[in-house]
Amino acid sequence: MTEPSLHHVIEALILASESPLSSEALIDAAQHAVALKQSHLEALADQSGDDNAEPAALPELFQQLQKLTIVQVIDAVDTLNKEYQEAGRSMVIRERPRGWQVMTRPEFAEFVHGLFPEHKPSRLSGPALETMAIIAYRQPVTKAEIEAVRGVSVDGMVQKLLDLELIKIGGRAELPGRPLLYISTEKFLEHFNVKSVDELPNAAELRRAPFPSAEEVHAPKQDPAGGSASDTPADASQGSKP
Repeated sequence: MTEPSLHHVIEALILASESPLSSEALIDAAQHAVALKQSHLEALADQSGDDNAEPAALPELFQQLQKLTIVQVIDAVDTLNKEYQEAGRSMVIRERPRGWQVMTRPEFAEFVHGLFPEHKPSRLSGPALETMAIIAYRQPVTKAEIEAVRGVSVDGMVQKLLDLELIKIGGRAELPGRPLLYISTEKFLEHFNVKSVDELPNAAELRRAPFPSAEEVHAPKQDPAGGSASDTPADASQGSKP
């Protein structure tokens, strides 16, 4: 059997993990393997009976693992994916929000779906997608800010996105009434197959686009007489009592 290569060690770690592995976690696992190898070599030296015996040098592969970097992890994954592609394999390694994960290629989806007949991909309507886009690109945002952009009530759309766990409440704004702030979730990133919101199309450009400020949206409404709506007496519209 030939000596394993660095990229195949990375492959083994990703395959053995029950959950996605980040590049940092892969490096930690590699360092742990190196430490175990060093301990084993030191134990062999101690068992030799020679008080002056030095542990054997680390094998070349372990020396590579000892100096493993994030760039090398990415290069190793690229090498693996090229091997899979050239061999016509059904899998590919992708970096998800929580780390690297082995996945089946899209062209095998119709076969894999047979294993999960009860699972149906959730499809978002146009209004839901518009609402989701505003939250994703301009988060954290309040419901009033979303409505200022869309021009309609978004109560139903926001609730739907909450139910699908594509968004969540991220706190409260420091504004009158302390309105809720909405942000995207990790499930949103997985749903749209991106590692972060920065990978969304035209992210930087859309974040710079004009957008109603929270202060403008939540400012007290002005009545025709020039005062704010909150300054109008509660019984002003009821006329004087007899």
